[in-house]
Amino acid sequence: MMNKTLRWIGVAAMVVGLAGCAGAPEPLQVASPDGQIRVSFELIEGVPFYRVDRGGQPVLENSRLGFAFRDQEPLDGGLEIVSHGTANFDSTWEQVWGEKHSIRNHYNELRVALQESGAPQRRLDVVFRAYDDGLGFRYEFPEQEAMTAFVITDELTEFHFAGDHEAWWIPAYEDNRYEYIYHRNPISELDVVHTPVTFETSQGLVLSLHEAALTDYASMTARHTGGTVLKCDLVPWPDGAKVLGQAPMKTPWRTLQIGGSASDLIESYLILNLNEPNKLEDTSWIKPGKYVGIWWGMHLGTMSWESGPKHGATTERTKEYIDFAAENGFDGVLVEGWNVGWDGDWMQNSELFSFTEAYPDFDLREVTDYAREKGVVLIGHHETSAGISNYESQIDDAFELYQELGVTMIKTGYVGTRTEGGEHWHHGQFMVRHYRMVVEKAAEHGIMLDVHEPIKATGIRRTYPNMMTREGARGQEYNAWSVEGGNPPEHTTVLPFTRMLGGPFDYTPGVLDLTFEDINPNARVKNTLAKELALYVVIYSPLHMAADLIENYEDQPAFQFIQDVPTDWDDTVALHAKIGDHVGIARKDRNSEDWYVGSITDEEARSFEVALDFLDSDRKYVAEIYADGEGADWESAPYAINITQALVDSTTTYKLNLAPGGGTALRLRPATDEEAQSVPAYE
Repeated sequence: MMNKTLRWIGVAAMVVGLAGCAGAPEPLQVASPDGQIRVSFELIEGVPFYRVDRGGQPVLENSRLGFAFRDQEPLDGGLEIVSHGTANFDSTWEQVWGEKHSIRNHYNELRVALQESGAPQRRLDVVFRAYDDGLGFRYEFPEQEAMTAFVITDELTEFHFAGDHEAWWIPAYEDNRYEYIYHRNPISELDVVHTPVTFETSQGLVLSLHEAALTDYASMTARHTGGTVLKCDLVPWPDGAKVLGQAPMKTPWRTLQIGGSASDLIESYLILNLNEPNKLEDTSWIKPGKYVGIWWGMHLGTMSWESGPKHGATTERTKEYIDFAAENGFDGVLVEGWNVGWDGDWMQNSELFSFTEAYPDFDLREVTDYAREKGVVLIGHHETSAGISNYESQIDDAFELYQELGVTMIKTGYVGTRTEGGEHWHHGQFMVRHYRMVVEKAAEHGIMLDVHEPIKATGIRRTYPNMMTREGARGQEYNAWSVEGGNPPEHTTVLPFTRMLGGPFDYTPGVLDLTFEDINPNARVKNTLAKELALYVVIYSPLHMAADLIENYEDQPAFQFIQDVPTDWDDTVALHAKIGDHVGIARKDRNSEDWYVGSITDEEARSFEVALDFLDSDRKYVAEIYADGEGADWESAPYAINITQALVDSTTTYKLNLAPGGGTALRLRPATDEEAQSVPAYE
């Protein structure tokens, strides 16, 4: 553990008097530890502004700060600086699980205390943290007589970008929440977008706007207000209020990750660093892993969630999946549709779901006992159909039942345009409170969570590591039934630089029957077989699903990679990256000396040479290679794959040849003495 440094330099209230001296006071500034990123703060005629430079070049021009309130005057002008101070912090912490075991948290901080110059003299602090990979800032309302309870009607925070950068974005305030294909447009053409929203400048910088530590506050969307300005737009309550607050209170961090290339975003942990440390004393029960499940058949239409002749969640079928999991090294079996409430139009059944009563053809206790005997965990499922009151009224009984049965993971779902009969967006303060309550209650019962139709990830997994993974983007299921024919090959080359900057994504890869013409000829998985394997490395999740029907893994050599690939990593290295075109990532297994590589491309064939210099220099490794075969193409020949072995080491330069819509997956394991002599060297 590196030594931790926390040093404050305070400047007393006398700095206010500088305004009366000749000329305006110099802006207050804080720079990143490497000196490249600089944040400046100043009052212009009493109005707070900040700006950001990198390497002396503007990233954000003067951008306004402040708030508007119900039944109070705005807090955005007539302000003075009553004190300010700087601090530096340098420490390394360990993730309970994650894409990197040890993370350095190194920043310089500027804290500015503001107060109205006139009555009622309300106070507001602004805190900036500058990292080598970006910055975060937030507001703090200190305890004060002039401001106790309040209703925020608008957060006035602006992000005035220094150019009309290309943006990768999805729309906010739409029916399907975050589940849209990413678009690419200049900032000047945006409307209201979800974060993370990611940009590339004409100078080659990459930027991503998001938030961290979203707690008891409304989610931030970004609204284009003219030119190259985006403004914080908080998701409202039904009456138009944005946030119900009471001092003392801290807002989430507004974050801007900044890199010299797209690869820098892959290796940025700024979002995690801005969250509070782990609050759970005992984390021994939190275990990453892989699972199979009774799920894909419902999306294909060969099974049903509802009871009847096609009911998927039967005792018999669940035992078959448990047997498969045990025989093939999987940790769990997800079962959807086991509980009463799915009959009819289940998307409208928010008040009908029971989270403790099973259908007659599913014996919950029998299957959990059977799973325990086999060394497998049953993964529970709670679909709410956006009925929050119904779920909250049953959640204690449901979690106690699962705890009694040894169910240590639950997948939750909130399908619906809005919750509570259309009253609330999924992203407002009401739902932020609900999602957090579920996380905390799950922790009390020793339960890990996989949340679908979630609030976006903002790094809360650091504080509550039982919040394992979530959806929050278009996943694999769209390839089974979406009217546009599924996710385009480009989709997964955008996700690592947008949605996944917030945190792990339960994309559910591993569908090896890519075309299923006999079931739905108008839908398909638009990847090659090798790319579907590579997604296990490219898309990070501590709980990864092998999403296909288990019969489709029989006699399939490519299935070996899915069995082998871990979900908990010691280190992560970006190998190649261009947003929307291609990405390659190497990850080291936390529990062995193995490395894994995933490399994918969009609709275009591409070749790359990557150095394997991340390997130990004193070892030889066997590369188990799953590469696109001759003539492979996502559209015309998706199943063409070459599975080979070769001897490599840290001096090897490996050539990746990716087919259209294709990929490569590698397992790099230390060679035995015999293999070092017998396995052919890579050429």
